[in-house]
Amino acid sequence: MNAPSTPTIPLLDLDLLKTLVAIAETGSFSAAATVVHRTPSAVSMQVKKMEDLLGRAVFARDSRSVSLTPDGAFLLEHARRMLALNRDALARFVQPDVEGVVRLGVPDDAAERHLPGMLRRFAESHPCVTVNALVDGTARMIEMVRNGRLDLTLITCEAGFDETGAEVLMREPLVWAMCRGGVAAEQDPLPLSVWEDGCVWRKAGIEGLDACR
Repeated sequence: MNAPSTPTIPLLDLDLLKTLVAIAETGSFSAAATVVHRTPSAVSMQVKKMEDLLGRAVFARDSRSVSLTPDGAFLLEHARRMLALNRDALARFVQPDVEGVVRLGVPDDAAERHLPGMLRRFAESHPCVTVNALVDGTARMIEMVRNGRLDLTLITCEAGFDETGAEVLMREPLVWAMCRGGVAAEQDPLPLSVWEDGCVWRKAGIEGLDACR
């Protein structure tokens, strides 16, 4: 008896992803064409090839503007990550050894769950770079990047957050949690365990409760 064949999944060409990112960042096919060193018609052909490959539209177009569809926005996040991984992999082999110190900010939740693995992988690819990690609140770390006290930072932010140079790395849903068998949800006022002022989780939770009044 023959084992069932696994359908072949096509590969996304990195050049197509570069064009997707360029269009999203410039807002037009013609401006993106300059960025990726192609003609506008070649960019249009790349978009058509990408949409044919996915079977979905990634851009909504009219005579005056170009915008991402929900599928396009989803693909954009993955495109940026795939291009970054490609750069990192090549840098490991073609760039000279990098030395120095990187000052990195990390919020509490990311420090606990993601920082150890991040630092381990970075140490393997950049053994001559020292990372000084600071764990603090998002608002303070954004300000520290702006005034030059940090080189870069991970932050926790609301959907739609707009900061020059910021890139979405992941999305997570917020959920309400309580002790099994607890009675906190029955109390009025409702007791909450939240972070300090400035925490987006705190803000989202309080706004959610206010909206239910």
